[in-house]
Amino acid sequence: MKRICVIGLGDMGSGLAKNLIKAGFDVAGFDLSPDRLAAFEAMGGRPAASVAQAGDGAEAAFVMVMNGDQAKAVILGADGLAAHMAPGGTILLTATIRPREAVEIGNAMDGTGIHLIDTPVSGGFPGAQGGTLTMMASAPDAVIAQVRSAMEAVSATIHHIGTEPGMGQTVKACLQTLIGSIFSATFEASVLAAKAGVKGEHLFRVFSTSGAGCGCTNTALENIIDRKFANTGSGIGTMHKDLTISMDLAEELEVPMQMASTAMQIFHAGKSKYPDGDNWACTRVIEEIVGAELHR
Repeated sequence: MKRICVIGLGDMGSGLAKNLIKAGFDVAGFDLSPDRLAAFEAMGGRPAASVAQAGDGAEAAFVMVMNGDQAKAVILGADGLAAHMAPGGTILLTATIRPREAVEIGNAMDGTGIHLIDTPVSGGFPGAQGGTLTMMASAPDAVIAQVRSAMEAVSATIHHIGTEPGMGQTVKACLQTLIGSIFSATFEASVLAAKAGVKGEHLFRVFSTSGAGCGCTNTALENIIDRKFANTGSGIGTMHKDLTISMDLAEELEVPMQMASTAMQIFHAGKSKYPDGDNWACTRVIEEIVGAELHR
């Protein structure tokens, strides 16, 4: 396998492309942004004028778009990947969408001769750019084996968690309820500390060396105390979208989600006030209520 394409070259997709190129693959790419296409070309990729052109003859395709409607369009449309990839090729659905949307895509691909791996990822911008993503892959063993070298080029850990479309997205939805809740608790704790007059550096040292210390907590708190609320590669709109997916799934399955629903509202407030900010901007909403800010 040599020819690969990446659809969607934003913060996440550009990282996929960079690491695939670094691993020696011939990588074509498409994005609606001319600036992103130019950056992709500068790193050694082959920019395409359309999804169809990017997918023409590709043996594997990574789809890193924002939502299910976009995923359906680039995979199933008349000029989509399923109609233009090499026979027997594989689409890796790395975008986070609703589980039922992944099932719909999988069902619609029956008979096309193109395989689907439902494999959302975790690790954010640093993971994508560093090639250390965690993948939650659902597809038959033989399909994953066929493209494993490409998956290993962009990830540090590949979890094979099922064989049917939708299972990868379901695991991702569960994961995001936890990550969103950890983030939200960190936002609130930081404001409590600020109001009490605690220095951010002291709080960070304690949190990061305690049982509460983890990648989510440490990253959130460090950005808060350094007052980095934008351009960190973790746009608030993405987590807001992911939590919406999680809550929709919980509604479908009639599962009560008290913590995740509270986190959803915190992110909803943050997105409403700071739509162009990053996840940590939610903290500013709470800070403004109490009139205190946490600095290093």
